[in-house]
Amino acid sequence: MTDPQARPLEGRLALVTGATRGIGRATALALAAAGAHVVATGRTQGALEELDDAIVATGSTATLVPLDILDFAGIDRLGGALYERFGKLDILVGNAGVLGPMTPLAQIDPKDFEGPLNVNLTANWRLIRSMDPLLRQSDAGRAVFVSSGAAHKARAFWGVYAVTKAGLEVLARTWAAETANVSALKVNLINPGPIRTRMRARAFPSEDPNTLPAPEEVAQAILALCLPSFTETGKLYDFPTRALKEFPVPA
Repeated sequence: MTDPQARPLEGRLALVTGATRGIGRATALALAAAGAHVVATGRTQGALEELDDAIVATGSTATLVPLDILDFAGIDRLGGALYERFGKLDILVGNAGVLGPMTPLAQIDPKDFEGPLNVNLTANWRLIRSMDPLLRQSDAGRAVFVSSGAAHKARAFWGVYAVTKAGLEVLARTWAAETANVSALKVNLINPGPIRTRMRARAFPSEDPNTLPAPEEVAQAILALCLPSFTETGKLYDFPTRALKEFPVPA
């Protein structure tokens, strides 16, 4: 008999975007180890297959979906396929994201602004649009979006990334407010802070990555937000301080 405490997500279905590396890969493995069947999306077939091997080693299973998050029609098709096969979705982790150019706003080429905007913000709206009906079919639907501390700053040269993550936070909070009293769905965000990832290395190339927490550590925090027992919504989990925070409300 399966131990529900050891595998609290046994029988649940989790969709993770950007699942082939970094926080996404670590989260997919954490959810699988907790018993979930993981639907993993990513652009690289080989990396997805490596993830599948690692998930099988946890005792769980996966569905691999080679998908560029900018393929918005593909997101719609994925929603339809999940409905046809499973009839519901229990967990959505919106992790896929890009840093964008570290350039003064006035010098950014339009395509270099629109690309990160589409990946970090619009794609997550498309996920909401496609997965909301499926998550409402769950008895404990959970959605977690990966934000950033940059969303709360206006630091020079970080404009593209900060704007997209600030938009993501408002997007998720709005969805949380819209679903708060009409379904069992809980929607939250997480700020990982500095984590040992490829994106962090690009932003801070001189930083020693061994001084930073590993993706596996923040994945455990994301796992906690996905559990049926976690019932907060519209909140931000700040991983650097290990604190669940309310968003400030203007006077």
